[in-house]
Amino acid sequence: MKTIFLLFGSNIFMTLAWYGQLKFKWLESKPLFVIILASWGIAFFEYCLMVPANRAGYFSGGLTGYQLKIIQECITLVVFVGFAWLVLKERLTWNYLVSFAFILLALWFATAFKPGSTPNS
Repeated sequence: MKTIFLLFGSNIFMTLAWYGQLKFKWLESKPLFVIILASWGIAFFEYCLMVPANRAGYFSGGLTGYQLKIIQECITLVVFVGFAWLVLKERLTWNYLVSFAFILLALWFATAFKPGSTPNS
C-alpha cells in the first residue's frame, strides 16, 4: 500500500511538471528555458516519491520491475484523467475510456500471476 500511495503522490507532481505549464498563467509569456526549469523543479518532488516507491515495491512489496512500471502507468492515467477534467477542462470520451480499460487489463495480467508462471500452473 505504501508503494501505491507514493506512486500517486509522485504522479501528481509529474502531471503538474509535464502538463501544468499549459495552464499556469504565470508561465504564459516566459521563455521555454524558464518553463523547463520550473518543470524540473516540480519534477524533483516526483523523484523524491518515485524512487522510494519503487524501492519499497521491489524490495519489500514483492513486485517485479515490470509490475511496478505497469502499476505506475495505470496510476499516471488515473491522475491524468482527473487533471485533464479539472484543470484542462477536457472531457473523457469513449475512445479514451476504452484505451484506458485495455491498460487496466494489462495491469491485471501483470499482477494476477506470479512472474514466470502461466495462467494454468
